[in-house]
Amino acid sequence: MAVFSYQASDHSGEMHKGRLTADTLDDAMGQIVDLNLVPIDLLRVGGSSDNLFARIQTHYLPVPAPDLIVFTKQLVTMVRVGIPMTQAFSILKDQTVQPRLRRLAGIIRDDIEAGSSLSAAAGKHSKVFSPLFCSMIEAGEASGTLPEVLDRLLYLIEHEAQVKAEIKTAMRYPFIVVGVLGVAFLVMVGFVIPRFVSFFDKQGLDLPLPTRMCITMSEILTGYGIWIALGTIVSGLLFHRYFNRTDAGRLIRDRSLLAIPLIGPVLVKAAMSRFASIFAILQSSGVLVLDSLRILTETVGNAAISAEFVKVRELLEEGHGIAGPLSSSSYFPPMLVNMVKIGEESGRLDEMLRHVSEHYDVEISYTIKKMTDAIGPLLIISLTVVVGFFALAIYMPMWELTQMTGKK
Repeated sequence: MAVFSYQASDHSGEMHKGRLTADTLDDAMGQIVDLNLVPIDLLRVGGSSDNLFARIQTHYLPVPAPDLIVFTKQLVTMVRVGIPMTQAFSILKDQTVQPRLRRLAGIIRDDIEAGSSLSAAAGKHSKVFSPLFCSMIEAGEASGTLPEVLDRLLYLIEHEAQVKAEIKTAMRYPFIVVGVLGVAFLVMVGFVIPRFVSFFDKQGLDLPLPTRMCITMSEILTGYGIWIALGTIVSGLLFHRYFNRTDAGRLIRDRSLLAIPLIGPVLVKAAMSRFASIFAILQSSGVLVLDSLRILTETVGNAAISAEFVKVRELLEEGHGIAGPLSSSSYFPPMLVNMVKIGEESGRLDEMLRHVSEHYDVEISYTIKKMTDAIGPLLIISLTVVVGFFALAIYMPMWELTQMTGKK
């Protein structure tokens, strides 16, 4: 017999927690159902460290985009062939490999059995299912076109995963090179330079400027290295707390990122593509413009551009169109604004936005290639400067020592 900890709700919505003993997880689930409770969470407890790891997997680890795509594809297939929603999520619970999605599939199934809609059930788990995901499902449920909306949602998830993968691939090489340079710098300053300095001191050499600079950096690193490391950690924590977890901090951070010469244009074009594709799908799914802008504010992925959507939404509530407010922002290029204006006037806004999205998909690939081509020479120059600096710091005194020996 094993001990299980459970969390469940009764038909009035009141939560119950407790422990019970059973041979298997299914037996424990049956006992909870026999108590006329709806299981929310069920976990084996005991002395094994596997339980802690399992809980981290099922509750806290993020869901990778490929797993969410497979999960959505399976859901789309089952909804399209007419499988009832509760049965579909029972199948997903049995077939899904990703631990957190497997647990959520069971919870959503139970919520649907209790009378909840799919959008409401998924909306309880916003860290896995984004506001866009839930809003589109809600629009599909309201219009009776859930299979078609899920198809569009699946396309959007796959497209965004592809764009993120392209950006990560482009940035992987620069990060590796910068990391190697950082390690090489620490090794040279912390271990190599001090050994040469002791040798040069014994010879009574008048050290050149590059060598003196290396000595100064070495003394700072050896004397204050621990404090520098602690300061870096504390600064990172403060940055995460005040810049990643607050609205004002995220706004400053994202505005700064958009102003970086090589990286900013990629981020802007990625945001424009995301805006156009999401807006087009929401419009074709029957979501109102104001609701679409609210969803875009939460899902565009950049606080600076989200702030512009808030302003656009306020102007729309006052009776303005979409194109005018967009043109007042520096982030929305004239081509996008003009396409939106044509779409508004012709009543084909979703079609125009799809064309804009396709245009920026091509632009993103071109801009990423351009960024990669520009970063390569910069990295080579940086590498040459670092290696040359340390070479001068070591070989200039060596050359002077050779000259002194030759004179003797």
